[in-house]
Amino acid sequence: MHGEYKVPGGKLVVADVEVSGGDHPRLTSAVVSGDFFMEPPETILEINRALTGMAASTPVGPMAEAVAHATRDAMLVGFTPEAVAIAVRRALGHATSWHDHTFDVIHDEPRAPHMQMALDEILSQEVAAGRRGPTLRVWEWERNAVVIGSFQSMRNEIDPEGAARHGITVTRRVSGGGAMFIQPGNTITYSLSVPTSLVEGLSFEQSYAFLDDWVLGALRELGIEATYVPLNDIASPAGKIAGAAQKRYAAGAVLHHVTMAYDIDADAMLDVLRIGREKLSDKGTKSANKRVDPLRSQTGMDREAIIDAFLAHFASRYATTAGAVTQVEVQDAERLVERKFATEEWLNLVP
Repeated sequence: MHGEYKVPGGKLVVADVEVSGGDHPRLTSAVVSGDFFMEPPETILEINRALTGMAASTPVGPMAEAVAHATRDAMLVGFTPEAVAIAVRRALGHATSWHDHTFDVIHDEPRAPHMQMALDEILSQEVAAGRRGPTLRVWEWERNAVVIGSFQSMRNEIDPEGAARHGITVTRRVSGGGAMFIQPGNTITYSLSVPTSLVEGLSFEQSYAFLDDWVLGALRELGIEATYVPLNDIASPAGKIAGAAQKRYAAGAVLHHVTMAYDIDADAMLDVLRIGREKLSDKGTKSANKRVDPLRSQTGMDREAIIDAFLAHFASRYATTAGAVTQVEVQDAERLVERKFATEEWLNLVP
């Protein structure tokens, strides 16, 4: 059995394994390879020996510990013991890679803020249930909004007078992280709903880098030297470009969504977001434009052209098919808006 794992920003790790043992299978052979670097090179044999004989059901953590022990006197460059364990788990069929899936790609119609939150949840639940394949959805916004993280305080984040002045609808998402200031023509938002198997064995921080890796490649094709900044930012030398957030569902899916600044009305944002003012003052910065640098200024491209370039890059890397939100999913999302996302109980979950 064959498995591969590309370390975000690093090298490819490949595992070829054989298994036997009936009801309690074990690795009878393990060969690890790749384009990484390691000194001394003979340590690769120690890695293979550490894996051989291990139970095929061994989770990533203990497997990585065994590899770490085998490489304790070696220098590893471009990969980690965890990367080896993930490649082995993929070979065994416990984890999947991007290339094991065909992604539905949806460039959706404009929708109201609460509806966007509900659709993310519904689509992720459909992926977990196996009724929908992994999905990349590009959002379009119907109106101005602020999306606050699931654990943020409404009154601490939002200036209600400023929100009223700018026609802001405030909504709360299911994932953590900070507030996102949304203006339809100034924002690019997308979400990935994928099986948990795609990030099996990855920590939250590792999975952020892993799921953001494709968009870093897309940005580089547009001439932006974008990098992942732990835990959940995408930035360039000119400033922050985007923020990501993530929710893992026990049913077997991961929701990963990203909001990117195409352009920004910094004055309006600071009129609405209380915490934004504090973040800027804490960094000795008077202008949000010095902290968030929009894609328009860095590319000179129309927003629609950037989205098209993103989708073309995604399709060049992975198997895709044109998709759409189904009428049943829309109806389920509308009910979820009424039951949850538009309710005062949810919006003021943290007052």
